[in-house]
Amino acid sequence: MKVLTKKYKIIIDTQHCKGCELCVINCPQKILILSDKINKLGYRYVEITNEENCTACGRCYLMCPDYLIEIYIDK
Repeated sequence: MKVLTKKYKIIIDTQHCKGCELCVINCPQKILILSDKINKLGYRYVEITNEENCTACGRCYLMCPDYLIEIYIDK
């Protein structure tokens, strides 16, 4: 039996993230966290913790008010 696995790549524009945490709150897999680091705008930004657990549901993308998150599917 062949097991198919898809991998997903999440890219967050951390330099423009305002740290609103809408994506963090709405991620069902809980793979997004607020960083301790600060970006060029002076905000703590969102980081990915366990990208391998991403299911590419798209909630983070939909919740980001500034459209700073991109999801790519590797087939």
